[in-house]
Amino acid sequence: MKGYETYRTISVERRGRILVLTLDRPDALNAVDAALHAELARIFVEVRHDAEADVVVLTGRGRAFCAGGDIDWMQAAIDDPALFEETGRQAKEIVFGQLDLDKPLICRLNGHATGLGASLALLCDIIIAQENAKIGDPHVPVGLVAGDGGALIWPQLVGYTKARHYLFTGELITAAEAERIGLITKVVPEAGLDDAVYGLAERLAALPRKALQWTKTVTNLPLKALFQAHFDAGVVYESMSNLPADHQEAVAAFREKRKPLFAGR
Repeated sequence: MKGYETYRTISVERRGRILVLTLDRPDALNAVDAALHAELARIFVEVRHDAEADVVVLTGRGRAFCAGGDIDWMQAAIDDPALFEETGRQAKEIVFGQLDLDKPLICRLNGHATGLGASLALLCDIIIAQENAKIGDPHVPVGLVAGDGGALIWPQLVGYTKARHYLFTGELITAAEAERIGLITKVVPEAGLDDAVYGLAERLAALPRKALQWTKTVTNLPLKALFQAHFDAGVVYESMSNLPADHQEAVAAFREKRKPLFAGR
C-alpha cells in the first residue's frame, strides 16, 4: 500500500478511515523475528501521522494472532548477546508507539497470542477475541523475564495476584476466562469476529475525531507514566535473563520437542 511499501512482515489495508495492520508471517504463526520486531518499532509512529486513518485494527494472518518470539531469533540472541541492545531499543519503541498512538487501536484477536504477542494485544485499547483464541505470557517457562511489557500491563488489567500467577506459570487462558477477569474486552464466535471488530471500528470512526483521540490520550497518561518509570528496568532484566544456561536449555528443549531440565543457573 502507498506509504507502507517498505513493510515485509506487516500488511497494511485501508477500509475507508480504518487502517488494518496484519502481522504477516502465517507459516510461523506470526512469531516475531528480527525483521518483524524492527517493523513493529516504527509502524505505530507512521500510523500516528497517517492523516487518512482515524481508527486502527491490529490482527494476525492465518490461525494465530502472534506466537511470541521466534525460536531461531531467540537462539541468535543467545549466540550473540549484543543483539539485545538493539532489541531493547526497539522494544521500547514498540510499547511507546502503541501508547502514544492517539487513534483508537482495536486488537482483532483471531487466534492465540503468547509472550510478546500477548503484550501487543493487551497494549491495544480494545481487544475483541474469537472464542477459540487463547492468551498467555510464557516468558518464564522459556527462561526469560517478561520485560517487553507483560510484567507491567498484566497487573494493570487483572490486578497483581492474578497477574503474578499467569506471569509465573505462563499458562494460556481461554478467551472466555480472559474476558471474565477483565484481561480482554469481548469474546465472539469465530464467524462473528469481523462483524464485531469492524462494526465497532466504523462506529468509532463516525464519532467526533478530536474528542475521541484526546480521550484516549488522557486515558493513557497513567500507563505512559508507569512505563516511563519502569520499562527500562524490565528490558535490562530480560536482557540479563538471556544469559543463564536455563534459557538455552528451554530453547533447545523447544526445538527438540522435549521437556526442559532446568538447573537453576
